[in-house]
Amino acid sequence: MRLLCRVTLAGLIGLVVAGIAHAENTADAAALKARFETMGEQLRSSPFGRPVVLESAERPDALVGDIYAVLEHPFARVSAALDDAPAWCDVLMLHLNVKRCTVAGRGATSTVAIRLGRKHDQSVTDAYRLEFAYGVPASTSDYLQVQMSAASGPLGTRDYRIAFDAMPLPDGRSFVHLTYSYGYGLAARVAMLGYLSTLGRSKVGFSNAPGASAEAPRPVAGVRGLIERNTMRYYLAIAAYLDAASLPEPQRLERRLHDWFEATERYPRQLHEMDEAAYLEMKRAELKDNPRAPAVLPPEGALSPLGAARR
Repeated sequence: MRLLCRVTLAGLIGLVVAGIAHAENTADAAALKARFETMGEQLRSSPFGRPVVLESAERPDALVGDIYAVLEHPFARVSAALDDAPAWCDVLMLHLNVKRCTVAGRGATSTVAIRLGRKHDQSVTDAYRLEFAYGVPASTSDYLQVQMSAASGPLGTRDYRIAFDAMPLPDGRSFVHLTYSYGYGLAARVAMLGYLSTLGRSKVGFSNAPGASAEAPRPVAGVRGLIERNTMRYYLAIAAYLDAASLPEPQRLERRLHDWFEATERYPRQLHEMDEAAYLEMKRAELKDNPRAPAVLPPEGALSPLGAARR
């Protein structure tokens, strides 16, 4: 009898937890649909040359970047491509500062570990390890939600979060939402401000600073500009990954690299760091040594670089 009661109790708890999770996922899906319905004009008149809306917030102890966008891919393709931890390594490795990405475990117990370093050549062993707990809280025929979280990061940063959700649109495209955020204390803030006053002093974001106008635009700088630049880089990596997904496997990597670089160069004031030849050389070397790299890398001349970066 006691065993039966325990089994019954465990089953009830499981049903309650499942019910709570289902309710949360349903609410998240409804919230995403509501956002799409309220930002139609923002998407149509986006200054990015594509249907993208970027939002950011600088809080006393955290930075948050959000991108809402319409992708020219059906939801089934988006969901199939990104409902998988190893795929996110392919996405994250496009970023300049991600030097290595590996996946351990499977399903809800997966971890995605990346090494963050300087944008130029740097030994992987000298790069900072950031380990994300990976999960897919929702994956249905009309809603996908992926979440990655890391408790700690470099220079005293903490509570890293990458969240992605997507839904189908009636016209066969997909509406997606990407969040990139992290928290920080005094030491991390001092380090970030030190960077922004020296090497990063000319860096800006995309949003207009307080007091600016359409007639006299002035992009945000400082830590808010920092979160906007990286959120955009990660979003462009997702777009590049999906755009190359339909190609034969040997062609996908080089196409992703080229498309990501070309997309960032559309916003040179915010995102330009090096020319394409240097970027391709750096990434080819990193991916060659990365356990997640494809078995066969395309030859270096498979896709001619753009040459000097556009300014």
